[in-house]
Amino acid sequence: MSSLELNTNATSCNSSTLDPYVPGSSNPWNKAKVKHCYRRLGYGTDDITLNNGVNISPGALIDQIVDSAANAPLREDPVWGYYRLVDFNDYNTENPEFINDFRIETGNLMVNDGLKGRMIFFWLNHFVTELDTYNYSPYLFQYYRTAEQHVLGNFKDLVHDMGLTPAMLFYLNGFQNTNTEPNENYARELFELFTLGEGNGYTQEDIIETSKALTGWNLSPQAGGQIIFNTNTFFNGDKTIFGQTGNWNYHDVIDILFQERGELIAQHICRKLYRYFVSPEIDLMIEANIITPMAQTMLDNNFDLVPVLKQLFKSEHFFDEKTLGVIIKSPFDLIFQFVNESRFLFNDDLMEAFIYYAAILGQIMFNPPDVAGWQGDQDWIGTSTITGRWALFRAYLNLLFDSGQEERFRALAIDLSNDSNDPAYITQVIVDHFHARELFTSTDYDVATEVFKWEIPQNYYDDRLWNLSWAEAPYQVFLLLNHMATWPEFQLK
Repeated sequence: MSSLELNTNATSCNSSTLDPYVPGSSNPWNKAKVKHCYRRLGYGTDDITLNNGVNISPGALIDQIVDSAANAPLREDPVWGYYRLVDFNDYNTENPEFINDFRIETGNLMVNDGLKGRMIFFWLNHFVTELDTYNYSPYLFQYYRTAEQHVLGNFKDLVHDMGLTPAMLFYLNGFQNTNTEPNENYARELFELFTLGEGNGYTQEDIIETSKALTGWNLSPQAGGQIIFNTNTFFNGDKTIFGQTGNWNYHDVIDILFQERGELIAQHICRKLYRYFVSPEIDLMIEANIITPMAQTMLDNNFDLVPVLKQLFKSEHFFDEKTLGVIIKSPFDLIFQFVNESRFLFNDDLMEAFIYYAAILGQIMFNPPDVAGWQGDQDWIGTSTITGRWALFRAYLNLLFDSGQEERFRALAIDLSNDSNDPAYITQVIVDHFHARELFTSTDYDVATEVFKWEIPQNYYDDRLWNLSWAEAPYQVFLLLNHMATWPEFQLK
């Protein structure tokens, strides 16, 4: 196991187990817990859905979210999804247009598809390719479609199919991997990143022999078409992989890998799932009490993902108060969560702008920084990106307010506060709605309340003359949201 996977010097504050969460007086089932589910398993949701979630059991809510994602239909194929180069009317014009449109549509689906949208991007950041290396819209779609087809299916099947996508074959030099010159890139990343973890359970000789078994997948009868197996470039001879010798091919490699190193694979993937959904920190206790039993569940279910995810998401560990607000939002999280939880306007033009600004903040859709992908959490925050986050959020609010959408601000306050005229209460419910947990001190709420009250004379509040119907109310909500965007707590989920 890599030192990056386990922090032996850390001590987790969360000692809860994988036993199913049973609400009690010390850890009640409430809106904050429901919000936690939708933020970690998707990109947030509206207040109506949160209130409905409180009325069913935690286990039933998790079943509903996971089963809905597992059974969701595939997105519609774009017309160009399986184009060959000859099918383009004008490749130089159409290809970048198709890619841009696909990004916008994908962003829209991420906002709306909950766990499915989040898991697709989890896998694309696990089986990394960089669009810039192949820059071909049909291959981008086919790569995405492969992740979508297996998003909550079987991990072994996902590993098998992802390695044969044209995007991956381009990115990790599958086209250069031939019997005369075996290329080790994909074999190395198959072990190091995709299944086992760095330096965990394989040797350099395993990589060399595996690269020979992966040869042959480099024939495209037509430029930009599907990749098929080429017997002429396949290394036809014995290879020894994990102690097994034979004239192995790609399919054999996957079978041998999961047969001989299944336990290590399950542990590696469960660590990644844990870091993504629960906490970036794994110590010895988490490894023993959470990761190991999750890995056993994965093995017991032949690498099917749904039982593992349900075990984690239904656990008292996942619902422990100490899991709330411990993960830094990605740029996509930052804006998509707010859009879902405010139900403020977004359209294709805004989505295009969100994607552009997310790229400035370090998250270029379909272009991770390297083969290891985005590491997330603290890597999202730096001296330049934190101010960029504030600027992005404020730009969105300003655009809405200046484009005739100010009544949405009023509606948000009315809905969340039940049309209260108490500025302190209105402030608190708005702040709490957009945060993983309550603010650290009451002083923070007091300062926020003063921002919300703006320039309205105090006597209007004291005498209960002011209310959310006032003409100034939308601007007051606008000021509060702008103020809120600069808090460290707002960066957490």
